[in-house]
Amino acid sequence: MRRSMHRIGRDVRERRHLDAYVVALTACGIAIVSAVADVVPQQIQWSAMLAGIGLLVFRITLPTATDASPEELLQDRRAFDTMPLSERLRDARTVWIFAPSGVGLLSPATCQLLRTTVLSRPDGVVRVIVMDPHETAGMAVASRQLDDSTDFPLERLPESLARVTAQLRLMSAWTTDGTFEFRRLGFNPGFSMLAIDAGTPSGTVIVEMHGFHNESIDSRPHMELKRTANDRWYRYWADQFLRMWEAADPATTP
Repeated sequence: MRRSMHRIGRDVRERRHLDAYVVALTACGIAIVSAVADVVPQQIQWSAMLAGIGLLVFRITLPTATDASPEELLQDRRAFDTMPLSERLRDARTVWIFAPSGVGLLSPATCQLLRTTVLSRPDGVVRVIVMDPHETAGMAVASRQLDDSTDFPLERLPESLARVTAQLRLMSAWTTDGTFEFRRLGFNPGFSMLAIDAGTPSGTVIVEMHGFHNESIDSRPHMELKRTANDRWYRYWADQFLRMWEAADPATTP
């Protein structure tokens, strides 16, 4: 019983299955009142019953969530090009990004896309975390992990981080309806992340694992988590970003 109440409470907080709970609560209320005193007109009782049956039939037609196989859950970067970033950000209100340098995602085209989508909305928020170039120990380890362990590197971490950081500083000075912030973390936790509308039921979190060795950056494994299908691990990774954001330093120094 306690587990069921916890599940219902979480569904209500996350605004899931609200239609079912409203109909069920209404039907229970009518049933209780009718049992105590015959004060509910029969027409209303029939309406509530038909609404419940209609909702039940509708839910039967919905596709059931199934656990994805490892092959379906883990893909490389090429697999996520099937849905362009412009489509992912079309209605987005919140975007979180963490990457050691951000060079793979924060291209000039992507930054302009953020400006014309998320940052064009008064409630739009973009938060970016990259590595802190002043943390020499963390940078040395990250460079060894990301640069030296890749067979066919195209860029080096220090140079790409410097370029992206300069770009982020320019973005911080933009005049937009939305809010843009970026911070710097002293070490690489071993993954990169893109979260879109993480606090909503329709949110998406994409995580890239860096690993120990890669042929190229495109071969790194990615997993895309939907809140509706992977609630436990979705919340885990969203919490990772929030904790990193709290631990990261605001980018106030050059």
